[in-house]
Amino acid sequence: MNLINKQVTHKHFGKGSVVKHTDPYIEIHFTSGNKKFVFPDAFGKYLTLIDQRAAATIKKMIQKMETKRKQEELELEKEKALQLKEQQRLLEHKKLMKNHKIHPSSQAVFWCKAQDQDRVFTEWSVFTGLIKSGSKKGQPNLPSRMHQNSACLLTARDPDMPEKDRYILGVYMVKKAFIGKLCEDGYIPAHTEYRLRLTEQESKRMLFWKYYINERYPHKMTWNTGKYRYFNNVWMAQILLDIVSLKSEPQERELAQRFFEHFCQMNQIEEKELPKPNGALMCI
Repeated sequence: MNLINKQVTHKHFGKGSVVKHTDPYIEIHFTSGNKKFVFPDAFGKYLTLIDQRAAATIKKMIQKMETKRKQEELELEKEKALQLKEQQRLLEHKKLMKNHKIHPSSQAVFWCKAQDQDRVFTEWSVFTGLIKSGSKKGQPNLPSRMHQNSACLLTARDPDMPEKDRYILGVYMVKKAFIGKLCEDGYIPAHTEYRLRLTEQESKRMLFWKYYINERYPHKMTWNTGKYRYFNNVWMAQILLDIVSLKSEPQERELAQRFFEHFCQMNQIEEKELPKPNGALMCI
């Protein structure tokens, strides 16, 4: 916009004319001398253009700038709110990490249906399922016992097989610094290193009920409802040790051994004090 020689009025300096315009400043000649102003901010506050068409154009320009400024302020407020929320989350996370006490059954065993298995081992994440009743119906189950010392055991049972033949598909430690109480979406991600998938032949040799037992009903082998159930830390250590023995390929065996040692360290379990498996299958 060419404003050179356009006539203006100022509240204090009176009438003047534009002699120079270089963003973001405009220079105006008054009888008292030349004065510089911020453009277009000074218009509407201190300066008024005599030319009505030019004045209307600058008014639209100021309105557009004001709208943009308000949008930027709104975005900044949103960003500050998100930063505050993240700071609060990190403080809560730090507090939970500091005050954490290992629960003796802080592992989880999942029933992986056939249609879910490819996704679980591709994404290395498992879903806890949805709450079926009550005030929180439809919300994801919160794996509140699970912490960075926890592992997820993945199991399956073929449709034509009895429950006692449920087998282990794989296992993984949860993501580093995972806290189940903060897992709002119900998805439990895997650790970047400690994750194992068994071959079909290996799975059929790793029967779940060799390790798991319902202490109230030791001879019962049933899985009635739910996608997962909590699992004793010692039982998980027994499974990992047996997987180490199962692996023949050197690299896989080394990974299984590191996994086992890491798990024992995180759960304060001594290998030499680890009892033999004594699940429901061992009581038959």
